[in-house]
Amino acid sequence: MSTRDRLSSAVNAPWFQTTITVLILVNALVLGLETSPRLMADYGRLLHLVDMAVLAAFVLELSLRIAAHRWTFFSDPWNWFDLVVVLIALLPDWGPFGVLRVLRVLRVLRLLSVIPTLRHVVTGLFKAMPGMVSILFLLALLLYVAAVMATNLFRVTAPQYFGDLPSSLFTLFQIMTGDSWGKVAREVMTDQPAAWVFFVGYILASSFVALNLFIAVAVEALEHDANTRTGGEGQQEPPQQDRDLLLEELRALRAEVAAMRSERAADRRSEPPVADPC
Repeated sequence: MSTRDRLSSAVNAPWFQTTITVLILVNALVLGLETSPRLMADYGRLLHLVDMAVLAAFVLELSLRIAAHRWTFFSDPWNWFDLVVVLIALLPDWGPFGVLRVLRVLRVLRLLSVIPTLRHVVTGLFKAMPGMVSILFLLALLLYVAAVMATNLFRVTAPQYFGDLPSSLFTLFQIMTGDSWGKVAREVMTDQPAAWVFFVGYILASSFVALNLFIAVAVEALEHDANTRTGGEGQQEPPQQDRDLLLEELRALRAEVAAMRSERAADRRSEPPVADPC
């Protein structure tokens, strides 16, 4: 086995992936502890050393993966994600790059690429983006129409909520999320008792219909991605190692059949010709 093959087996081994996962969790813990002024005053140097050690481990890991996979490393979008996150962490934390220091927390997002289940969820959500964009456009259209109606209906009654179009858009977005919509509705209903019709209809159309469509599209995309990965019938695709072993056995079988045919052909040529009885 060549050095590259041994290196590829090492970086793809379960223990290697588990080690990287543990380092990401340690890094997440350190980043959280660094937000405490008291802990930074007592253990700031230690936390900084741990952070630098984890970053060095990430750089070593990426180097080993690039050496093992060569140019195929850059064909996977998740590898690009890992590379960009680590490169951002390598930028200096002084001068114009000082503001990028806060982006170190993005290293925690590497869990998305390390844990397969999380990676499949994110992939499914990206595949659902076209459907979600259509629903988002529908929701924005509903919000705009409702804001124009609310501004015209409740501008005088509740100017703090519906005094102009931007205020109405923000208020209706707040109502759509379910935040204090009862308080807003009751203040308006003090002078306009029939205003409940508008608020109930808007909540039913926005929260109970449009927002749930996002969930439906996301679930459908995740189910489709799961069916694609399992072949649509619940049978998972065999691992790469098993496929390679099967191909090797097929090649050996073909070689044995070819050898048998060659032996039979040689035996026929060596047999004496049969005399003609005539």
